[in-house]
Amino acid sequence: MSKDLAGILKSWEVKVKKSQASAKKRAVGMFTTMSVAHVDEESCETEAAAELVHVEKIFSNGDIYMGQWVAENCPHGSGKYLWADGCMYFGEWWKGRMNGRGKFSWPSGATYEGRFKNCYMDGEGTFTGSLNHTYKGCWVMNKKHGKGSMSYANGDHYEGDWRKGLYDGEGSYNWNSGNRYTGQWKKGKMSGNGIMVWANGNRFDGSWECGFPKGNGAFTFEGGSYYLGVWGKDQKEQHVKFYPSSSTVNHDDWDPNQLFSFEMSECFVYAAESVSVFPSDKVFSWSNSDGKHQKQPVRMNPKIENNGRRQSIDAFGSYELEKTQKQGVTICKGHKNYELMLNLQLGIRHSVGRPSSPKPLDLKPTVFDTKEKLWTRFPPEGSKHTPPHQSCDFKFKDYCPSVFRTLRNLFNVDPVDYMLSICGNEALRELSSPGKSGCFFYMTSDNKYMIKTMKKAEVKVLRRMLPAYFQHMKSYENTLVTKFFGLHCVKLSGSSQRKVRFVVMGNLFCTDVPINRRFDLKGSSHGRITDKPESEIDANTTLKDLDLNYIFRLQKDQFQEFYRQVNTDCKFLEQERIMDYSLLVGISVQACNQDLSADEGNIELDSSGSSPRVSSADTDASLDPTRWASIRLGVNMPARVELTVRSHENQLVGEPTQEFYNVILFFGIIDILQDYDISKKLEHAYKAFQYNPTSISAVDPIQYSKRFRDFIFSVFKEDG
Repeated sequence: MSKDLAGILKSWEVKVKKSQASAKKRAVGMFTTMSVAHVDEESCETEAAAELVHVEKIFSNGDIYMGQWVAENCPHGSGKYLWADGCMYFGEWWKGRMNGRGKFSWPSGATYEGRFKNCYMDGEGTFTGSLNHTYKGCWVMNKKHGKGSMSYANGDHYEGDWRKGLYDGEGSYNWNSGNRYTGQWKKGKMSGNGIMVWANGNRFDGSWECGFPKGNGAFTFEGGSYYLGVWGKDQKEQHVKFYPSSSTVNHDDWDPNQLFSFEMSECFVYAAESVSVFPSDKVFSWSNSDGKHQKQPVRMNPKIENNGRRQSIDAFGSYELEKTQKQGVTICKGHKNYELMLNLQLGIRHSVGRPSSPKPLDLKPTVFDTKEKLWTRFPPEGSKHTPPHQSCDFKFKDYCPSVFRTLRNLFNVDPVDYMLSICGNEALRELSSPGKSGCFFYMTSDNKYMIKTMKKAEVKVLRRMLPAYFQHMKSYENTLVTKFFGLHCVKLSGSSQRKVRFVVMGNLFCTDVPINRRFDLKGSSHGRITDKPESEIDANTTLKDLDLNYIFRLQKDQFQEFYRQVNTDCKFLEQERIMDYSLLVGISVQACNQDLSADEGNIELDSSGSSPRVSSADTDASLDPTRWASIRLGVNMPARVELTVRSHENQLVGEPTQEFYNVILFFGIIDILQDYDISKKLEHAYKAFQYNPTSISAVDPIQYSKRFRDFIFSVFKEDG
């Protein structure tokens, strides 16, 4: 090995070890020797006939390969590939592909060791995640499929059948609390015949559906008393009868309708740790004729020179059409907000899992009372109503619990799925920096929900407008206004008695489609430009009004619906004296764009002229026709954008250029908790002396609503 290569490898090794050590204490040396098995007899014979040489290659992008090399100019045999981003594969190769037995490691500290087939994890293998969750068993095309076992870091354990990465078939799940379920599973949930035995001696033997009993079954108490009959979430379909035992302890005071809400509140079936990049997704640096692993950056269009800012770059910049990396930093043990996260999760789990009768959609005025709140103390040793925990002593406040429970029901949110998203095995992620207000944002691991810390004034605004908000959400199914799922407060112990208030919101960009550009649009120009240098702008950067350089063109029926809903939502916010809100827009660029004109493209209309379909020539996965079923206003909407150019820097809307791109849009109205209070009135008076009053954000709600709508309808147009 040359001295230069040895020095580079040494430096690379130190860098990767430091990266892994921060995420996982048990990091191992990157150059540990491991035995490598042959692919099969045929490959051995072919390999023996090939002319193999040992090479040490450093590629221009920083990748390194050491190992056997074949005349076809690619790895073949045993070798090690080190990517510049910290990933590594060491094992068997077959004509440039990971094939046979090998080991793949991620910079986070996660590892997979086992069989590979055509660069996929396929066969027997062991995956150990960065949080020490370990799966041992069968894999098919990167998915856990077949027999396997999963051990979680908290002590939970599943063993049984898997299908496409989920528990499916016969299996047994053991909780660290001592609870145990043995029986049938479907798509990751208890479904079919099964037996649940709780640590307290209670048990249920019968039929399950989506994690809860449904159908014939018996719930038996430790003392011998039992309920027998037909079970179901809907009280109308549930018919059970109580049979007492001779025991001195009778349980006939238990309501069977609430029985499982209590018993199942601690039985969360955790999902496995997600993998953002698979070995099959990695790009290699050598030339390969089939192009499988030669994904190159896609430049959407030649440069367009213009005096306006951001017009000297391509319409969407230069980027790879890959999965967008998850935002934020995982809140692990040692993070300054680790205990706060635990407190929030414990409180929400207790709140959502609390037994309650179903609420009608027509709520009584009393449930909206500003005094409607519930305090619960969580001592570390546990109490009659709360479990023991490893965090500090704290109190948890639940604001208007009946209202938010009904809202979640209105939004079709399953309570168990909601708790798993926020309180499951995966930690929350803290976004890199606080918002303009100084509040912090947290994201659930599945990207479904965002949790925002709130100022006391914002809590007052939300509680004040809650009756009107509830009625608006109930009346308009396609409203673009932010969905709120819960409002809570954690009061920490100690001399400070610090209170941290949280609101749980839906994440507009919860999608498998990569979001390549995102904009926060208000319709004002003062300060509405991103201060980041061009080189630092990426898919996670939120751009502003003066950064926008295109017009969104929607199909006729979609634009008409959009027009009606924006007017309706703005009228609601205007009536509630709300201002400073914005339209958050996410854009996913479709790979089929190739200098599209107004009459070209791969997205076409069906015979009725209203519904989009994909031409047979397009094979991009993100344009799979099955996606169209999930289209609704603001979510997954196919559209076109037209590039614009500005004649001067402060021009809000540029001139159209007749250059079009096919995109998928996601959008919604956010930041709706700022009322026009005395501070905003003073801000308006102060800035109006210095700047054009029409260019600043702080204006009267009526004026704000009109300006917002005028701007939105100037950048969203009907596609004629």
